[in-house]
Amino acid sequence: VAVHDLSLEIGAGEALGLLGPNGAGKSTVIAMLTGALTPDKGKINLQGLGSPVDPKVRALIGVVPQNLALYDELTPEENLRFFGRLHGIGGKELRARVDWCLDLAGLSSRKKERVGTHSGGMKRRLNLACGLMHDPKILICDEPTVGVDPQSRNHIFDSIERLCDGGTTLLYTTHYIEEARRLCDR
Repeated sequence: VAVHDLSLEIGAGEALGLLGPNGAGKSTVIAMLTGALTPDKGKINLQGLGSPVDPKVRALIGVVPQNLALYDELTPEENLRFFGRLHGIGGKELRARVDWCLDLAGLSSRKKERVGTHSGGMKRRLNLACGLMHDPKILICDEPTVGVDPQSRNHIFDSIERLCDGGTTLLYTTHYIEEARRLCDR
């Protein structure tokens, strides 16, 4: 059993830390919250709109996976455009979101370089930006600072704090208590 008898409620605009060692079930919870995995029993209801299996409900969620979800042969700009188009964004809105996300990730000056040439920390920051392309109401970060240098780690923290200050609801998984203390309300 990966997850047993979990009851979880996160208020709008709240930042919740989900702590536990590797193998504790954090990523399984995320898979259920995003509709990628169906719970054996019980239900998931996001913002009173229903299950994340529904594409309209799932569109409320931005996911920053533990494993990088980037295309190394594309540039940061191209990666962001790709993820934006997956969410149906186009035209001026797409250009504006790409620029905003590049700025958030601190990659505006490197937007034309292939991602494969970037450091691990730069890739982690871009991974966060890709999860934000569609301006989600709920952000789920699954250990977003794994293996990054202190500078990139602080950049990610600052970016997440900015989002939370703007009203984004956050679920943040980690096994580092100091990360949860810094970023989460509870």
